[in-house]
Amino acid sequence: QLPLAGSRLCLYEDGTELTESYFRALPPQTELVLLGPGQSWRGCASDIERLLAALCSQGDAVVEAARKLLTDERAPRRQKLLADLIHNLSENILAEDKEDDKKWFEGLESRFKNKSSYMRHSCESRMRGYMREVSGFISNVHPAARDAYRVIIDLMAEKLKSVKYNGCYFDRREKEEAARLCTMEGWFSCQGPFDRDHCPCKHSINPYSNRESRILFSTWNLDHIIEKKRAVVPELAEAVKTHDGREVNWEYFYQLLFTLDNLKLVHIACHKKTTHNLSCDKTKIYRKRKQNHEIS
Repeated sequence: QLPLAGSRLCLYEDGTELTESYFRALPPQTELVLLGPGQSWRGCASDIERLLAALCSQGDAVVEAARKLLTDERAPRRQKLLADLIHNLSENILAEDKEDDKKWFEGLESRFKNKSSYMRHSCESRMRGYMREVSGFISNVHPAARDAYRVIIDLMAEKLKSVKYNGCYFDRREKEEAARLCTMEGWFSCQGPFDRDHCPCKHSINPYSNRESRILFSTWNLDHIIEKKRAVVPELAEAVKTHDGREVNWEYFYQLLFTLDNLKLVHIACHKKTTHNLSCDKTKIYRKRKQNHEIS
């Protein structure tokens, strides 16, 4: 029913057009597509594109249908597939403001008007918590060294305030601006366990996508590679106590406590709960004082 002129035979898989010699070399049961003049075929990926387009255009209806199926479904694997489908179709990654994704903000204080502001606040809260731990350790510092320890705490606190408590770590807008990528939509990947090349489970999450992802992301840890409680803070206290006229390099400790130099974002399942057995770099604990040389 197709005219010979202008008709073509293509592979169903990727749309490759067949020559006679290529056709004869194909294995049995190869799936083909016969195209008439003016028709095109880009492979089975085009089928997937059409399916995804249909899902997006009828997303709410598909989610509702999947939820109805899920209430009666007993097979664990099918339950997982349906749950994942509902989760993915409920995503609203590009929406930033509260008016555009009200569900995402359910359970949050009314003062948060966009997603980035809440994520920035979340990161700031973690940093403030670390600062409280450092401050609270002063009772363990030798009495003669406590004044010097307080000075360092104040310096760290001032630096944290100047960078807005590093809230930009989870701020999508600031991440985009820093990377100059308008397509970075808030994906985060697990960077643990720290003693391997990468997360073996390939954990990733986009907390901006929907309310469930936002809540789940709160269980991820900012893991100190050189441990905060076991190594960094005790080493700082010891350095202040035994400085012997040397200047404590408080900025080195600041980097270990509050920056990505020593912090890795880790899925809760990849968080190494055992002792890391890592210590501070002894060559960076103190720094040379600036000397004023007289010119004769």
